[in-house]
Amino acid sequence: MEVSGIHAHPGQQGICMKTLRRLFDFHGGIKPDYRKESSTGDPITVVSASTSLVIPLHQSIGGPPRPIVCAGDRVLKGQRIGDADGNVSSAVHASTSGTVTAVEMRLMPHTSGLSALCVIIEPDGRDEWMPLQPFDFRAATPTQTRDYLRDAGVVGLGGAVFPSHLKLSPGKQGKLDTLVINGAECEPFITCDDVLMRERAEGIIKGTALMREMLAAATALIGIEDNKPEAIAAMNQALQQSGIAHIEVVVVPTRYPAGGAKQLIRVLTGIEVPHGKRSTDYGVQCFNVGTAYAIHEAIDLGKPLISRIVTVAGNVGQARNFEVPFGMSMQNLADRCNPRPDTDRLIMGGPMMGVLMPAADVPVVKATNCVLVGSPKLFPPPPPEMPCIRCGECAKVCPADLQPFELYWFSRAKIFGKAQEYNLFDCIECGCCAYVCPSHIPLVDYYRFAKSEIWAREKEKTSADEARERYEFRLLREEREKQEKAAKLAAKTAAGREKAAAAIADAEKPAETPEQAAKKALISAALERARAEKASVVPENTGNLTSAQQAEISAIEARRAEIREMAKPHLPPDD
Repeated sequence: MEVSGIHAHPGQQGICMKTLRRLFDFHGGIKPDYRKESSTGDPITVVSASTSLVIPLHQSIGGPPRPIVCAGDRVLKGQRIGDADGNVSSAVHASTSGTVTAVEMRLMPHTSGLSALCVIIEPDGRDEWMPLQPFDFRAATPTQTRDYLRDAGVVGLGGAVFPSHLKLSPGKQGKLDTLVINGAECEPFITCDDVLMRERAEGIIKGTALMREMLAAATALIGIEDNKPEAIAAMNQALQQSGIAHIEVVVVPTRYPAGGAKQLIRVLTGIEVPHGKRSTDYGVQCFNVGTAYAIHEAIDLGKPLISRIVTVAGNVGQARNFEVPFGMSMQNLADRCNPRPDTDRLIMGGPMMGVLMPAADVPVVKATNCVLVGSPKLFPPPPPEMPCIRCGECAKVCPADLQPFELYWFSRAKIFGKAQEYNLFDCIECGCCAYVCPSHIPLVDYYRFAKSEIWAREKEKTSADEARERYEFRLLREEREKQEKAAKLAAKTAAGREKAAAAIADAEKPAETPEQAAKKALISAALERARAEKASVVPENTGNLTSAQQAEISAIEARRAEIREMAKPHLPPDD
């Protein structure tokens, strides 16, 4: 179903109106109370680190980086403190200058309450940068560019924190049709992308141009929801001033979750990426506006990713946006907005997809787009869960076009195979189904439970398969060693038998009689005399020989010597 490509919004002024782009619709979606206005009144405030920073090494999808600093080391702002471990990983850097006081396990900003290895830095107050050097990606190979972005710690800042260097690959065809830049920011309360586009639009345009060139994309589309008129105007103005071609700002209708990658790709291009496929298979790749700005800073300015824009909203006196160094305490950040006395929780993210923090002092990380301060009044306890009445409302709003009530039944009954058949892992956990459920069932919690159980079982199966392979290999090794030992024993036994047989044969020989011994002695004496007589014989008629005769004698003697040599193996020892 198509939707109107209207680019205007009531009160929207100064927006470049070139041509209307044909837009498309995606299935489902809702329109919650957005509550974004309270945090967009003030400009971005840059926060400096004044207390200890707890910087987790694992801040992206993939392997956790290896620490390359130790307690007592002095580090500069932007200095690498964790090296990427493998290709699916991303480096981590110091957010300020100071001294490393420890490398130890600390609580992570995750609802599980688990700990992870962190680097603790005590700031020195100087905020001293390491030497920065822009990167000339046009003089580098694509692999070198991706390695540079990996070492610069650039990851997706839209929430998934997927290493960006892996996505900056044009795919099998070597080029893309469309690069999509996601500026929709559809979840309530969160405005970090909105204010970033308002204040730093030029950097976003430059980062978009860089990515379009890396991916050899024909065009780049920057999708922004129509409830952000100031951001739309700023982006259009920056695009006009830059003079960069093949980039277009497209205004899309406001609907949650239009900021989902597949949903925004559908709206802008009409392409629906099916289950099990990647968008690059269809010539499209999607990045967040924050990621585009981070790539601009990394390549044009040489700055690694050490901070991001974070919205602080909810139960506070004044909601606003901050540029926060990674490792700062969320409580420290929330205190700058005067939390109200009835505050009882901190949520990382928005009310739809955010996760409850296990403690208030967990650090800000690359995935932190919002610190939502909660209270019983703002987020009252949910009503009691009632039985599912199969009304189908959840299916109507599911943006992934799934059957949430079927997934609920299978997840609750722990029939995980059937849940997978109903494409459980296509669920983006947006919360639309739970939002409209008249029975107040926390559907997303059931889906998360089912996913975690499937992952755990897959991990157990993998571990069991590896253990079985190790056990079978050990059995094969033991059998091989047993066969080798048996062969050696058999050879040793055969040699022993031959030796014993020779000893028996010697033992069985008849004893030599005195007459035989005397006869043998007489034969030996006769042979000895014959040798002596032969040696004492002097050849006659050997004097006054001619040279021809001497040559003939030499030839005869040579033939005799040759014959003796040939006959030696066949002669008895006494000869």
